[in-house]
Amino acid sequence: MATDFAAFLRRFLTSYLAGLRGYSPNTIASYRDAFKLLICYFRDQRNIPPERLTLELIDADVITGFLEWLSTSRHNSASTCNQRLAAIDSFFAWMQSQDPARMARCQDILAIPASRHDQPAVEHLNVDQTRHLLTLPDRSTRTGRRDATLLASLYDTAARVQELADLTVRDLRLDHPAMAALTGKGRKTRHVPLDANTTALLAAYRTEWRLDSPGNEDHPVFFNQHRDKLSRGGIAWILRKYQTRAADPALARAHLSPHVLRHSRAMHLYDAGVPLPYIRDILGHVDLSTTEIYARASTEAKRKALETVYDSVVTADLAEWNQNSELLDWLVSL
Repeated sequence: MATDFAAFLRRFLTSYLAGLRGYSPNTIASYRDAFKLLICYFRDQRNIPPERLTLELIDADVITGFLEWLSTSRHNSASTCNQRLAAIDSFFAWMQSQDPARMARCQDILAIPASRHDQPAVEHLNVDQTRHLLTLPDRSTRTGRRDATLLASLYDTAARVQELADLTVRDLRLDHPAMAALTGKGRKTRHVPLDANTTALLAAYRTEWRLDSPGNEDHPVFFNQHRDKLSRGGIAWILRKYQTRAADPALARAHLSPHVLRHSRAMHLYDAGVPLPYIRDILGHVDLSTTEIYARASTEAKRKALETVYDSVVTADLAEWNQNSELLDWLVSL
């Protein structure tokens, strides 16, 4: 017979995350992995096998010990520990409505602070590097034209790689105003405007590959030789293929991925003066605070650039207070 923890966890992962919230399989797998580790922690560190693990055994002290175990024994980074904690928080936030008698215990767990860690720099290409990368496919060949269109679409839409892989013909509107409908996390769809040059590439590509024929509305825009949609790995491979051909040494050495191209688009939009709420909507972020990383990264880059331009005009030289005899006399008289 399943324990109460097993029963509630199954409902959380299936009925709630997959059904009600509509989370993607990858997101659900991440939540599942967090609980697999928690179960292993109970089994290996507390001698409690999975079949005996109940909700009564899980409290804030246990979760704190679990996070310490992840950090010290498994050598997980603060970011990874925070991801595991976020999954557990989501479960116990949901549990409050399922079992109100445990609300206080749930809230104790929810009060556990995340680990503090330095914000990583936003990896991105500058405008010249991006422009160079997008010109590398040989547009005199059919495959080169396909790759040029794919890279332009990936950059221009700032799509997550899975969103581009899932893009179908019906998701593209190439008449003015041109836009792409991207379906992202939580199965939420957003409409992203397309640049005129990207629109021209997509229109020519659609015609060349006969995707504008009737009955192709649900056909993937980018596909392999079997006409199946390109995988995330396939798109990343195409990107890396052209990176190796780059004449720019910095571009050739960069840790380039489809997500770096997404970061690059966001940084370029911010530096061009596009307001953060617009960038948030293009990226499909739920919270504006997520998008603010581009503002912080841009500010830091500007500060470093200014420091290298010229020596500081402002000096910080101050008179030594202990050499001021009048001040010393006044202090003695107090």
